[in-house]
Amino acid sequence: MTTDFVGAGWAFPVRTDATGSIALVRRDREIQEAIRLILGTTPGERPMRPEFGCRIAEHVFGVPDGATAGQIAQDVRTALDRWEPRIDVIDVSISFDRMDAGTLYIDVRYSVRDTNDVRNLVFPFYAIPGGERAEPVPLEAAPVLPRGA
Repeated sequence: MTTDFVGAGWAFPVRTDATGSIALVRRDREIQEAIRLILGTTPGERPMRPEFGCRIAEHVFGVPDGATAGQIAQDVRTALDRWEPRIDVIDVSISFDRMDAGTLYIDVRYSVRDTNDVRNLVFPFYAIPGGERAEPVPLEAAPVLPRGA
């Protein structure tokens, strides 16, 4: 097989290159950007493909502990297995930032199927420290302002 399997795609975020054309990324860089795109997209965010993405945003208000880390790792593995067919996920590990209780690092170790080249990508994830969810305000309890006020 050749590296054509990986291909080329638009850079994300979309930008222009030195010639003013749409910037393209190739090979390993394209796979890294695809992984970041999958992890950074919440299911339901894309109207034409509502199931696309990863559920890690559901853990923003979770307690940063081993249980939450395990669920994040499972969500990452599930999303990448489903949405990135060019890689095999070897391991997903979560580490906690020692200086910031609300920062977790998602370390994805994977191999590119075409070349069996082992790579890793670290994706930072930011949680709201404290672990308590805010109670939603009932609609009837919200203040209603008169028009023009």
